[in-house]
Order: sequence, then C-alpha cells, then structure tokens
Amino acid sequence: MSNVISVENLGKKYLISHQGREPYTALRDVLADGARAFCRRMFTPGTSQVVAHAEEFWALKDVSFEVKQGDRIGIIGRNGAGKSTLLKILSRITEPTEGRVRIRGRIASLLEVGTGFHPELTGRENIFLNGAILGMNRAEIARKFDEIVAFAEIEKFLDTPVKRYSSGMYVRLAFAVAAHLEPEILIVDEVLAVGDSQFQAKCLIKMKSVAESGRTVLFVSHNMGVVGNFCTRLILLHSGNIVAQGSNVEVVERYLSLCQDALDAGRNLVRQHPSMLNDFFIPERIELYCDGRPATVVKMGASLQIVLSYSQKKNTNYLKIGIHILDSGGNLICVLSPNQQLPDFQRSLKRFGAISCTIRTLNLISGIYSLNLHYEIPGATKSCCIESVATFQIVDKDIYGTGVIPSKMHGLVFFPADWSF
Repeated sequence: MSNVISVENLGKKYLISHQGREPYTALRDVLADGARAFCRRMFTPGTSQVVAHAEEFWALKDVSFEVKQGDRIGIIGRNGAGKSTLLKILSRITEPTEGRVRIRGRIASLLEVGTGFHPELTGRENIFLNGAILGMNRAEIARKFDEIVAFAEIEKFLDTPVKRYSSGMYVRLAFAVAAHLEPEILIVDEVLAVGDSQFQAKCLIKMKSVAESGRTVLFVSHNMGVVGNFCTRLILLHSGNIVAQGSNVEVVERYLSLCQDALDAGRNLVRQHPSMLNDFFIPERIELYCDGRPATVVKMGASLQIVLSYSQKKNTNYLKIGIHILDSGGNLICVLSPNQQLPDFQRSLKRFGAISCTIRTLNLISGIYSLNLHYEIPGATKSCCIESVATFQIVDKDIYGTGVIPSKMHGLVFFPADWSF
C-alpha cells in the first residue's frame, strides 16, 4: 500500500524565557525593577522588559516514520514526550521548526475537548461547521447527520449551544463528527479518556471499522491495554525522539521499562521519605521475573515472581506485608501477603535479604497492572504504603487453545474449568 503520511527529520523548537532573578528578592528590589521598566517603556517606546536569557527546548527532534493506508498506529510515551506536539504538526495546527511532513488525504483531528467547535453555536450548527472545515459539502453532511446524532446520543440537546455541554457531551459529539464524515486520516488524542467506559468501547469499535474500510487511524493513549488491542503498530516517543517502533509487545515492553527506570530512580529515595523512616523494616526495591528473566510484559496464564529486597535495622517478630495488585483504573484485584500463608515468616528474615512471591498461574485478562506495597511495623498506628512500586502488562494468549481469547468484557480474571455434558 502507498504511504499516506511520511515524516522526515521532523523537529519542533520552542524558546523558554527566564527572568534570571535571584532566589530571594526584597520588596524594594521589586519596586525598583518595576520603576526602571516603566521608565524604559516611557522613554524608549516599543521596548519591553529585558529578559535575562532564553533557553532552547526541542519538543521533537529528528523524528522520522511512515504510515501506510489503513494502518492503525499507536503513539505512546510518558507525559512531555512530544506526542501532542507531533499530532498538532500532522493536523497542521502548528508549523515544524525543521524537517518535512507529506500527507495524502483529508485529516480529521480530535486533540482536545471542544476543538473546532464554536461555543455559541448549537450542536446541529457545529456538525455542519465541522463538516465544512473538513471539506465536506452540505449534501454529504446531511447524508451522515442522523448517524452522527445517534452515535453521539445528544438528541435532546441538539439545538442547545455547545457552551452548555458537559465535557463528556463535547467528546461524544466531536468524535461522532470526526469519525462519520469519512476522513482519509483520523487522528485521536487522549481526549477519549473523558468519556465513560461504554462510550470508549463504542469509539474503539468505530475506529476499527474506519480502519477496516481502508482509512488510517493515529491514536494516542496511556492505556496500554486499549492500545495493544486496537493498534497494529506502535511508535514510542521519549524526550522528543523516537526510541522504538514496531510490534505492540516489543514497543510496550520498552515503554514499561522506561516507566520502570523512572520509578527506580524515585525508589532509591525510599530511605529518605519521611513516612518510610523507621527503626525496623526498610523496603529497597521490587523486581518482577518471568521464567527467571526480568520482565514487564507477561502472557496470560504465565507465572510471575515478585522479589522484594529489604533491610532491617532491628529484628522484629511483628511485621505485616501486603503486595496489592491493581488494574489500570486503580481497582484492587487481590492482596498477596505472607502473613496469610506463613504466620511465623518473620523468624526467617535476616538483617538484609529478599522476600520472593511466585504466582504459579497469572489468571488476569490482558491490560496494565501495578503493584502497591503495604507494610506495618511495631508501634505503627497505620500501615506504610508505597504506590506503583512496579508496573507490568498482561498480553493476550490463546489460553484454551481454541482461538477464543478471554477479554475484559467477561471480567478481569479467567478460570480454566472442566466441562461435562
């Protein structure tokens, strides 16, 4: 298939101005600076306050990739990686500083809540306005009008100015317009997170049908479960550069390793965290292993080993530990605790060492999960909690060998069972 988007050595530079003030400034200094600035403006018109210096910041640097017709491309990365800047350049909202972008086809973008809507116009009027912006004539918009309204579920408020819409209603209408007016390229940012879970599922089904009809979708999301299930290829941005692109599993694993590196950097400060200081138990780090190798991506039904490294200032016969597994929405899945299975486990603890917990079969549906560490020491009025000490992804597997893969529509866990008739 031919390329519909070609990006070559793309870069976007911003200038960040700094005042250059001292950390401490007295009131008399502020008044004196204000008087000097006023005099400069009075006697030298057209001048503004002198800025000490401006720092260059590259939001994107040397970004190159190609997108073929009908691809479903996921763009992932941590906050500040440059994802939104890239989409704004592709949508022709902002100009690149360097490089070149070639696009074949009409683009519909959904980057922010209310983008392209006039707040004083009604929902009905904004549908026709958006369609005109996308290059559709009135007859084409009218032909799709009923489908758009039905999808957005805003029949009651169709003739109400959109400035009175909730953020959820904004998103429903904006996505319905963007998806139904048949653009060759559909660009969707994290804005879908505003909608409820039912509407998100509805949007994903619609985006799949858009892609299956031969059109192209670029999708940005922090939900790795959704990205992994919807996209055919992923691009990972980090600090304005593409650090990985290719198959979903490989790129997500790299993304999670970057997130894990950031967590590790913060976790080295556990000793210095006020709530963690005590005379007994000090957690050092948590590591995840699958089949004896460090892992952040695990297949459904595989084993998972959790290793907690620790140190003790004093031996204690009173220690409660719990490792909480949570889904991407923060819902508690289960609690793993040696206190439940080995009440006297404290006697086995040395001054320095590690506590290992192995889950023989991880019966979780594909998605992103995180671990919280809870522990309670002698004399504590409440347990200490360190959130998101580790993150991992469960990826799909034909666990039953039938070609039918369990999905989140049937719950977060699966239980292999024997059937008889």
